[in-house]
This record gives sequence, C-alpha cells and structure tokens, in this order.
Amino acid sequence: MMFKKVLIAEDHESANISVQKTLADLGIPPADYVFYCDDALTRIQKALKNDDPYDLLITDLSFEEDHQQQKISAGTELIKAAKNMQSDLKTIVFSAENKQVVIAALFKELGINGYVRKARNDAKELKKAIDCVYKNKTYTSVDLRQAIKDKNSYELTDYDITIISLLSKGIIQKEIPIYLQKNNIKPSGLSSVEKRFNLMREVLEFSNNEQLIAYCKDMGII
Repeated sequence: MMFKKVLIAEDHESANISVQKTLADLGIPPADYVFYCDDALTRIQKALKNDDPYDLLITDLSFEEDHQQQKISAGTELIKAAKNMQSDLKTIVFSAENKQVVIAALFKELGINGYVRKARNDAKELKKAIDCVYKNKTYTSVDLRQAIKDKNSYELTDYDITIISLLSKGIIQKEIPIYLQKNNIKPSGLSSVEKRFNLMREVLEFSNNEQLIAYCKDMGII
C-alpha cells in the first residue's frame, strides 16, 4: 500500500516531471501538479469539498514571480494554509534550501513530515522520504542529517554561551565587554568577542547572530 492521491507544487517543469516519475516508480497513481501556490490551495479545497482529499503534498519553498498575480507566493505560506485547511495532510518539502534553522522551523512550526534537498541522488532520497512519511515517520535527507550531526558535535564553551545569552537578552555586541569586565570574565575585549561570534557563525554555518541565537534556543543551550 502507498499514497493514492498526491499533489505536487513545483514551478520548474523539469523538477515537476522528475517528481512525477519518482511517484510512478513507487506505484503511486498519476499525481496532480501545479506551478502556483494559489492553484495548489484551490486543488486541496476542491478535493475536500468532493470528499476526496489528498494524502500527500510535495512542495518547493520558493516560487518565481511572473505575470500571474498570486495571493500566496511561497511554499511556507502554502503549507501553513494547507494545514489549516486539512490538518492531517502529510507534507514533504523538496527544495534547494539547506539552512538548518529554516529546515528546523519547517518541522517545528509548520509540522512538515519530510524534507528532501534538491541535490545529488535527490530522486532516491525522495523515494525514501515518501516511504517513511507513509509509515508515519519523519524524514530528512542524508546530507542534511550529516550536516546536523556535524553541527551538533561542535561544543560551545561556557564563554560562548555567556556572550550568546547576553546578546539574546538585548545587550548589543559592543556593550558585552562591559559585562565581561565587571564579572572578571576573560577575554573581555571587543575584538575577542567579535572573533568568537565570527567563529561560531562560520562553524555552525549561520550568516548572522540572530540565526545563532535561534539555534541555541532550539537546542536548549540558552
């Protein structure tokens, strides 16, 4: 047994065809597919009215804008609206996005069931994801799991946690040395603080301190 009714939301035709072939290889009946988020939501709504709901939604995150005006233009908005409409709809994101904070938020805040990154061997990964999600398990691409493992193996020092905590409480970076000096925490120079933040962002692959703070909160570090 496998999913019987699947909807694909993907604006790149080649990727759309690839997903359809992957579904066919799994013996899943021909899927419905759309190039716009609004059309996906309309399909879901219509299926519910006809008492023939979709079992699975496979969607990208980013959709290119063109001449056709859209109320919903992002995969995250589509997932949220679709879940509000049909809370039990299984969802797999198939996207090139690889930022851990973004992906973690999709699972935590939007309740997606699987995430497959568009990369080498993504067709194989998508098949595994569909199988896992059908069995009521969650799935993340192998390359992303390794990245998460590598990231989790990096241990933050007490000093790191202190300066991240201060930043999360609203203390601006250039004022952190004042707190460190008052509490006899070394190194306390601004350049040392900046270098440490730069190192953490580089190792953990974040582009700004806000993402670093969010990650530490999600992991229960602060």
